[in-house]
Amino acid sequence: MTLLGPGTRWRNWGRSAAAQVAHVARPTSVDDVVAVVRTAAERELTVKAVGAGHSFTEIAGTTGVQVTLDGLQGLVGVDTVTKRVRVAAGTRLHRLGPLLAEHGLALQNMGDIDRQSIAGATSTGTHGTGIGFGGLATQIVGATLVTGSGDVLRVSETERAELLPAVRLGLGALGILVEVELQCVDSFVLRSADRPRPFDEVLDGWPELVEAADHFEFYWWPHTDKAMTQTKTRLPAGTAFAKPNPVALWAEKRLLENEALRVQQALGHLIQPAVPGLSRFATSVYGEGERTGVSYEIFASPRLVRFRESEYAIPFESLPRALREVRDLVERQGWRISFPVEVRAAAPDDNWMSTAYDRPSAYIAVHRYFRDDPDEYFRAFDAIMRTYDGRPHWGKMHFRSADDLRPAYPRFDDFLAVRDELDPERRFGNRYLDRVLGA
Repeated sequence: MTLLGPGTRWRNWGRSAAAQVAHVARPTSVDDVVAVVRTAAERELTVKAVGAGHSFTEIAGTTGVQVTLDGLQGLVGVDTVTKRVRVAAGTRLHRLGPLLAEHGLALQNMGDIDRQSIAGATSTGTHGTGIGFGGLATQIVGATLVTGSGDVLRVSETERAELLPAVRLGLGALGILVEVELQCVDSFVLRSADRPRPFDEVLDGWPELVEAADHFEFYWWPHTDKAMTQTKTRLPAGTAFAKPNPVALWAEKRLLENEALRVQQALGHLIQPAVPGLSRFATSVYGEGERTGVSYEIFASPRLVRFRESEYAIPFESLPRALREVRDLVERQGWRISFPVEVRAAAPDDNWMSTAYDRPSAYIAVHRYFRDDPDEYFRAFDAIMRTYDGRPHWGKMHFRSADDLRPAYPRFDDFLAVRDELDPERRFGNRYLDRVLGA
């Protein structure tokens, strides 16, 4: 194969990051990845793997060699006794669910977008919701990566186990993941119930609502006093449920959830004073609804309207006060914010660079339509979240740097030490990693 193909102009999905790439490599095997890294080293080029481009930061950006992992797909091995699977790193999450189901298995938890590759989703800290469940990276029990020297390194509970807390969520700074081993669970069914509630009622009952549910989240449109809550309940695999009518499901997911949102966002962009009224109208048509299906179909929803996003993890108990402060900020500034705010929760974990490291966490995510300038809103949101000891999602827009991130992560310097070992020449570095980890 031709290792390094011609360059291209790369943009991420949210149109918040772009780069002029010198070379693109499309490996189809681990040996190909090794050869790409070694060739790049000979030419003194940086290397970055890229998946679906669903990160809103420049974490996957490079002006050197961009490695697309689309040629590394599918299940590499399955052990139905231990419920562990080995997965090629380029496998997209929406393809992984059906592959696991064929063996009676499922991911324990997922986020609400399933377009990402498994490598990209775990490396940036994709988390989903549920106070009893960790993020996607917590399900990794082993990984194989190509280091900065072009060597293949296997990390597991019995092989360089001390590196697992770093490698599970490595920000793309430690090497190119080529395979991950996941601890799965038996297949299960999810029942998702939507219910509109008053905004203050949800915040006042926040701990009880989260702790009473397997998976709880809610959306709040600025300029309104209503929130759409979503409660997902785990059911055994054999639970009977009526499959939705394909036409009705398409109408709900495509027309109501996406095309109507697209119209709302486009109108709000063109006619800013109309935003509060449009948001109030959108919440007025909320109704209670319920849908049941296999887990991977219910966890994720299509996201067809482009947006930009900033998200912070804060201590779980701080959520009500912090979100009210965000609401007061929007009202005080007189901004017209047309996209909803999303709120979720996650269990504490032991991955060093996880936003939920060592504490139960609440997540607040703010969004703007991709044609609207997010800077002022996101910077003010960022400033509020810092006062709550917030940790920014690595794949979403923020304004933090290494100096002020270090106090937020007790194992920050331990992570840097692993980076020094696996990529001493910063073969996998880029401008974003220089900012958040230090040049």
